[in-house]
Amino acid sequence: MAEVNDDKTTIKQLLEHFASIPAATGDVELETIFDDTQNRYQVIAQGWQGKRRMHGCLVHIDLKGSKVWLQHDSTDAEIAEELVERGIPKERIVLGFLPESVRPHTGYAVN
Repeated sequence: MAEVNDDKTTIKQLLEHFASIPAATGDVELETIFDDTQNRYQVIAQGWQGKRRMHGCLVHIDLKGSKVWLQHDSTDAEIAEELVERGIPKERIVLGFLPESVRPHTGYAVN
């Protein structure tokens, strides 16, 4: 249980840091969504770039058992590497946005 709580703290700190970086263009805000009950953590972008409405998920991470599932990463920040640098071992991180057949070649967990 301690490992899961440590992972939650690490993930929240990383996503809060990421969301604190101002958007490069437009009137776009980054915000975090943390669901500790279902162990889901996201950063979303919302706002306007000129007349165009922006709204979408930038990062989505789930905790499933003892694994950290990176479900979506549309950033240049290399979120998986950031998780490793913050102490979560590669063998516990699943790149869920990749097909299962590709995952064995990434150096991260398969499932």
